[in-house]
Amino acid sequence: MPELLNKWISNPLFIKITIAALSALIVIVIVRLLMRSLARRIKDSDTRYKARKFTAFMGYIVVVMIIISLFSEKLGSLQVALGIVGAGIAFALQEVVSSIAGWFAISFSNFFKTGDRVQLGGIKGDVIDIGILRTTIMEVGGWVNGDLYNGRVVRIANNFVFKEPVLNYSGDFPFLWDEITIPIRFGSNYDLARQIITKVVMETVSEYTEVAKKSWDELVKKYLIENARVEPLISITVDENWVTFTIRYVVDYKSRRITKDKLYANLLEEIEKNKDRVSVASASMDINVAK
Repeated sequence: MPELLNKWISNPLFIKITIAALSALIVIVIVRLLMRSLARRIKDSDTRYKARKFTAFMGYIVVVMIIISLFSEKLGSLQVALGIVGAGIAFALQEVVSSIAGWFAISFSNFFKTGDRVQLGGIKGDVIDIGILRTTIMEVGGWVNGDLYNGRVVRIANNFVFKEPVLNYSGDFPFLWDEITIPIRFGSNYDLARQIITKVVMETVSEYTEVAKKSWDELVKKYLIENARVEPLISITVDENWVTFTIRYVVDYKSRRITKDKLYANLLEEIEKNKDRVSVASASMDINVAK
């Protein structure tokens, strides 16, 4: 038994496997120590996340290089066999390979980054992690009205960037155009209604307008796109029931719901102060009871 054990320990293949395992363990320890050091030293969350991902990726590369260097003389004699096996593996794992290619495309292009709000594969949400194979999204919407989290974490294969459009709500222009409508009763003072709406809208969304203007100017310089209006726009339509004021404005992509709430609350409050001249319309129904 001792002779067999000594023979096995002195086997060159066993020695190389042991060296490879110990080297991988050392690399893992070093990578984890580096990650802890980066977490303490880097304050910006986005930079810290990217540094951790890069450190982990470099750790994988180092382990692979060590294994290749240890077993390089064995690979020459198995070149043909490895080629056939590699072709079979590539075909069987084409989804995995395309997802890795998608990861490279995401990492070195401007598709999206962590923290962006995107829509991938029909799923809308905030990107919370970009792995080698999958992107993790905290979903918004679904059965929850508005752009609010519903609590569901979704993982999507990275190869979706090659198959479907990538909708980025917060990329080069982190603002969205949104609209609300206010029905005003016939016979109201429409000029006063416009003044009230203009005043409330400017007070509520002015903080976004200036910043959005600067972002849009940068977008015009970068892409072939026309200059758009980012200031609030108020328009009127008339039907058989009431006069509808439509308010179009720019808002931060994460503040649509809260901004809409502020607008409606402030508009109703101001209209109530002038209810003798302006009033909100509502559908009415006359019911005649036969005697």
